Amino acid sequence: MLPFEFTIEGPPLSHQTRNRQNLQNWKGQVSTAAQDALADDVEPILDNVSVTITYYYEDTSPDVDNIIKPIQDALIGIVFVDDDQVVDTKSRKRLLNGSFRIRGASAKLLLAFSEGKNFLHIKVEEEPNMEVLD
Repeated sequence: MLPFEFTIEGPPLSHQTRNRQNLQNWKGQVSTAAQDALADDVEPILDNVSVTITYYYEDTSPDVDNIIKPIQDALIGIVFVDDDQVVDTKSRKRLLNGSFRIRGASAKLLLAFSEGKNFLHIKVEEEPNMEVLD
């Protein structure tokens, strides 16, 4: 199953939003996008993982640290059993109309770029080598 990746149209919601209903709706959208990207018979993994979230945006963007928690919560029971399995997280934002050199881009990422809308690219991979500090 790993690496596993999917995209979802943005903007993401911050964990700090005061509108809890909108936050629950956002988590539901993330869950649905992840489920749609997975094969039907795939069970949540039990191993530790690394999660990378990149938000490609045009105008404004929430703080990158505030978008992590809702996304990880939305993946519980779908990609992994519990978010305590996430041992490494990277969250970043990039201007959608920026200049990029892309190496080894997946078809999913390229398709999202071609649509020209704000989007998030979420990638779940095997845990990094825990004996290497960087």
